[in-house]
Amino acid sequence: MQTLGDDQLPVTWERSIKDQKRFLLLENTDEYQSVLTYFNQTINEKCNQLIKIERIQNETCFGQYLVQWQEFEKRLKKNTEKRLYHGCPEQAVNSIIETNFDKSFSGLNGAIYGVGVYFSSKADFSHGYTVPNDNGERYIFLARVLLGKTTSASKSMKSPPPGFDSATDRNLIYVTYHDAQTYPEYLITYR
Repeated sequence: MQTLGDDQLPVTWERSIKDQKRFLLLENTDEYQSVLTYFNQTINEKCNQLIKIERIQNETCFGQYLVQWQEFEKRLKKNTEKRLYHGCPEQAVNSIIETNFDKSFSGLNGAIYGVGVYFSSKADFSHGYTVPNDNGERYIFLARVLLGKTTSASKSMKSPPPGFDSATDRNLIYVTYHDAQTYPEYLITYR
């Protein structure tokens, strides 16, 4: 998994045909192995079979994310990007790929820390928000998330207090409130 640094698209991205946004990673690539290793560190016994890993290439969403990344770097003088997980039902996958994570859907699976988009540092926690499809397949995104300056999360939050960009339980949950703070980099399909 590469980091950001300039306004170029990631070097791993392939040329898109007909606005294709999902690219299957080959198992023998460093990119696949890197994502798999990261996933395996925290999925524990929840994954019996990895079906596939796809790279998401949405230039519009990535461009918005990059602008936000540059603004945070300039303002905070440090990189606050984390790779975090977001589990979801199959019905949400295409919407996230096409338009990014959307806080207006907050509360569908609970909103213990207010109105925002929820991420976790542990894949097994995000697994709890997946729903198996008819084939038993589940979906977790490995996302780039810009935390900026974080504050303690609370149920009443609709946005972070002035001077803050995200919220956390200080353990494993992170909540963002602006769509450009996130980018769905990889989709992991598993049973």
